[in-house]
Amino acid sequence: MRAVAYYRVSTSEQGRSGLGLEAQKATVEDYIRRNGATLVAEFTEIESGARNDRPQLQAALKRATLSLATLVIAKLDRLSRNAAFLLTLRDAGTDIVAVDMPNANAVTLGIMAIIAEEERRLISERTKAALKAAKARGVKLGNPNGAEAFRRTGFRGSKIGAEANKANAQRRAESLREVLNEIRAQGARSYAAIATALNDRHIATRTGKNWRPCSVRLLMERLA
Repeated sequence: MRAVAYYRVSTSEQGRSGLGLEAQKATVEDYIRRNGATLVAEFTEIESGARNDRPQLQAALKRATLSLATLVIAKLDRLSRNAAFLLTLRDAGTDIVAVDMPNANAVTLGIMAIIAEEERRLISERTKAALKAAKARGVKLGNPNGAEAFRRTGFRGSKIGAEANKANAQRRAESLREVLNEIRAQGARSYAAIATALNDRHIATRTGKNWRPCSVRLLMERLA
């Protein structure tokens, strides 16, 4: 497990004095130690929880995404007290753990999603009940031409899937352009040296593996 730590205090006084930060760091470090995780980076913000435009939080999320890491915070309210903002973070795809509420990503952050999911379940049940009643009345269900339709569109669907996978790989490459430029500016030129620098930064490949010279070559070809 890789972890990116995020700490927030509300005032500049707290930031200068360390009030609140030490407790947050101790809580996060204890969680990371108990779970045998690797701390990739730490980010500290001095900002009100009412504000959602927080550069350090965005930087922490970006680093967590690049490193395929979990964003770890001491308390849920260190992220935000705005429900819509929390749901947006959850839907961004980055794993988030609040040490004081380790199930927050499934309960607190997802409470509105759970309600929507329940509504979809009820709709599905009503649909299934209606189909069952129709079948009992002798109504023929399904598409008799389904197999033929699959044969007609199967190849096209496979091609679309390949194109989507290629687009995802390109987006991942673009997200690494800035850090790759930084590494090259520091003197790394060979594929092997760049791979080592990426691994030292705990930045994983798109599939969660360590970088190798061949994967760096593919990355640079995409960026070219």
